[in-house]
Amino acid sequence: MESLKERSRRNSSGKRKHTGSISTIDRPTKHLREEDNFSDGCSEVDMMPPDAAITSFEEMALGMEPERLLPTAALADSAEWQRTIESVVRNVVSIRFCQTCSFDTDSAITSEATGFVVDAEKGYILTNRHVVCAGPFWGYCVFDNHEECDVHPVYRDPIHDFGILRFDPKHIKYMPVAALTLRPDLAKVGAEIRVVGNDAGEKLSILSGVISRVDRNAPDYGEGYNDFNTNYIQAAASASGGSSGSPVVNIDGYAVALQAGGSTEAATDYFLPLDRPLRALECVRAGKPVTRGTIQTQWLTKPFDECRRLGLTAEWEDVVRKGFPKEVGMLVAETVLPEGPAHEHVEEGDILVKVNGELLTKFVRLNEILDDSVGKPVRLLLQRGGRDIEIELTVQDLHTITPDRFLTVCGASFHNLSYQCARLYAIAVRGVYVCEPAGSFRFDGMDKGWIIESVDNRKTPNLDVFIEVMKTIPDRARIVVTYRHLRDLHTMHTSILHIDRHWTSKMRMAIRNDETGLWDYEDIADPLPPVPVLPKKAQFIRLDHVSQPCATELVRSFVRISCAMPLKLDGFPKARKSGFGLVVDAEKGLVIVSRAIVPYDLCDVSVTIAESIIVEGKVLFLHPLQNYAIVQYDPKLVQAPVISARLSDEPMRQGSETIFLGFNQNLRVVVAKTAVTDITTVAVPANSTAPRYRAINIDAITVDTSLSGQCGSGVLADEDGTVRALWLTYLGDRAHGGKDVEYHLGLATSSVLPIVRQVQQGIIPKLRYLNVELHLVHMSQVRIMGASEEWIRKVEEDNPERHQLFMVRKVECGQSQVLQEGDMILSVNGKVMTRITELDVMYDKKELDMIIIRGCQEMRMKVPTVPTDDLETDRVVIFCGAVLHRPHHAVRQQISKMHSEIYVSARTRGSPAFQYQLVPTNFIMAVNGIKTPDLDSFLAEVSKIPDNTYFRLRVITFDNVPFVISIKKNEHYFPTMEFIRQGDTWKRQTYDGKLPHEGLESNIMVDSMDEMAGYE
Repeated sequence: MESLKERSRRNSSGKRKHTGSISTIDRPTKHLREEDNFSDGCSEVDMMPPDAAITSFEEMALGMEPERLLPTAALADSAEWQRTIESVVRNVVSIRFCQTCSFDTDSAITSEATGFVVDAEKGYILTNRHVVCAGPFWGYCVFDNHEECDVHPVYRDPIHDFGILRFDPKHIKYMPVAALTLRPDLAKVGAEIRVVGNDAGEKLSILSGVISRVDRNAPDYGEGYNDFNTNYIQAAASASGGSSGSPVVNIDGYAVALQAGGSTEAATDYFLPLDRPLRALECVRAGKPVTRGTIQTQWLTKPFDECRRLGLTAEWEDVVRKGFPKEVGMLVAETVLPEGPAHEHVEEGDILVKVNGELLTKFVRLNEILDDSVGKPVRLLLQRGGRDIEIELTVQDLHTITPDRFLTVCGASFHNLSYQCARLYAIAVRGVYVCEPAGSFRFDGMDKGWIIESVDNRKTPNLDVFIEVMKTIPDRARIVVTYRHLRDLHTMHTSILHIDRHWTSKMRMAIRNDETGLWDYEDIADPLPPVPVLPKKAQFIRLDHVSQPCATELVRSFVRISCAMPLKLDGFPKARKSGFGLVVDAEKGLVIVSRAIVPYDLCDVSVTIAESIIVEGKVLFLHPLQNYAIVQYDPKLVQAPVISARLSDEPMRQGSETIFLGFNQNLRVVVAKTAVTDITTVAVPANSTAPRYRAINIDAITVDTSLSGQCGSGVLADEDGTVRALWLTYLGDRAHGGKDVEYHLGLATSSVLPIVRQVQQGIIPKLRYLNVELHLVHMSQVRIMGASEEWIRKVEEDNPERHQLFMVRKVECGQSQVLQEGDMILSVNGKVMTRITELDVMYDKKELDMIIIRGCQEMRMKVPTVPTDDLETDRVVIFCGAVLHRPHHAVRQQISKMHSEIYVSARTRGSPAFQYQLVPTNFIMAVNGIKTPDLDSFLAEVSKIPDNTYFRLRVITFDNVPFVISIKKNEHYFPTMEFIRQGDTWKRQTYDGKLPHEGLESNIMVDSMDEMAGYE
């Protein structure tokens, strides 16, 4: 059989952050399927600046492993250093954590880093802010003796790269827990230091260095989270990924700084000074709020020579140099945000001389004054172009412009724009930010950075107004939304969105709770029922200038099909697909469309007629082999001259002239007169990394026009408009680089027509089929395999155009089959089988009478066919962020042994399944040693497991490698849910403990799901 292949973040240079890939640490490579490391287009790692000299923070999405630099340990440490290090390592912990969903500048992540105990009695751990996470966090820490303990955030700084986690010291039983003392005053140039932490998450590393600077500006990591308004400490320690949050200690064992980042263009590391972390720790210890003040201005330290160019007078320079003899620069305003306290008072380039009458040049003192003056006025003395400018400003509470809540509705998440984002783009801190652009609010183009301007023609300046507007919009409504991107605020975008309040019915507010470390969920409003749709009128376009008269009539038989999937099932890579379908019965509203557009029936189907009328559709039939689906819309709602296409029952011939009519990438009709170049049995390549639906055992038609490669939907027709073949998109494998390969081929209507006629009569076909994949063998091979001269003559007489037979290439797993791989089929029910279409008799036969050749021996046998009732997925369980269902048809086609009835189809980033490496294409065999052969037994066992406890899963890979993993259950963020098809509808239920109830209550979103074992 001819193969279709024969036919047809960051550029970060570095080291700062470790991917946190537990898989590459704790899992042998044999447990993972071979894959390409790439993104499927829904990834959050596409927005990084090119050629960043400074590395980005924690390459949060698995699979983005930075180049690791081998640590240089202090091999010749003195006895004093040895004693210090022995004391310090007991206080250092490895932190493994997840952010469960996208929030602010951070995406859903699974990663690991370092922290160290700063209060042994109360259980406080200091680490980086990008470890504590801006959004919902769950994780645990591992001490030096490998005792594990849950941690939760109690504080994350709005700006500076530090946060505080808390653990229960009582849970550490086998070693004394001590704490490191914070001494920011001991961080001095020339001081010898050690960085004690994880070496790429694999082991404890001790890296030596010497502090070279204490006054550098905060490093800029490009888009995303960045620290600012602080000086950083610089040293050469060559810290590698996973060392984020490591203590920087001196020879006396004091923590003098916090490891935070580094550059790979030089062996340089950047450490955060501990002045503000020490203050925050003292406030947290005392149970007091950590006040943070701001005037919404970013300052940079600039040397005196540059300050002079900006207008610093010699008199003020003399005063400053005498007051601070060791200083070499001053603070200069870099960015002043519109509408902030400093707006129209401070200008970019202003040099800060005094605050409240006090001369200062350092961030430490400026931050102290602002943090102690929240809600109070401060007086600034500035130098602007050689002139003294005195102003008085009221200090704003920084926490009020740092989001601590987010709204989830229609499959997407929103919060007020943060100071972090606003500062990056120098815009006002206002607007509704789409932190998880998914579901109904999945915009075209860039993944992140959208600001909602209006919804349903109503302005939405903030989250509260946005909530009130969304409460009034019924389910399945289509509304106008305007929005801008942070990178291009000059351009207003307008889209019409289809509101989904049925798959994700809850409108929920998540609010951060610093007492428990959790984000508490609150239901905001129930969905409004859909508004009844009224009939509408429309006219199709006319093709007056097309040379083929039949084209104008054929256009009236095409409608646009849009399909939105709430879950990723069956290995399908996309959450949305659209294309054109052919109306085969206008009176009943029947449309035939490619399965590359409608892959399964857990979806929303929209049908657009004449590019004017949009109505809902439903899936009636999915063909198991021939790559098409039949959907239905309500024709009573459509007052347009839709015409039923006339389908021919005559097969096409090679060389026949035909009219090609298709729709190109711009959704425009293109028409050409052409000829059929080939009709041959093809093999759509299987996707090895994630099995998904593919057409097999079909004859594909190709034509002699370049338009055929540009069009994914269309027909081949006679001059009178009779349709001879459908032009469909076939989803193939995934190429290197992450792009899904699609093939555009014709399917003869003579194969489709019998199914269409049954559906027209109200009968949903219950097909049977041979569960084998066939491929062509030519006569030279047939002779060698043992065919007699008589059979060769019969083949030549039966098909003068193609002297060929078919051989069994693969037998599907699961159902018993008398055919074996390598069998060559001579005849079916007494007919020589030289065309794949002659196998269509299997669809309504319980068994076939076949003559085959096996091992050079001719054999006659009765071959039973297999029902297709259970080929489509009709039940889905979501557990710990993993999407589980029975192995779908593509799995059975590609695997040789069915390990279990529980197949991992996808998983959500930031979930336990992602953290503990339950990867797609795995099969679950047992829970806590109890065999779970199917979903019922699996649900029975996992319902016995208390929340936040570990359990064991026995798992086997697609390639037959068994292993056991342990996973911690997390019902707060990832409850167990189930989708069950009942008739032509799907029922949803969520398990709350052991009792299921209706409703989808989870952060799980289809756009954050990975259907492949690779890491994004």
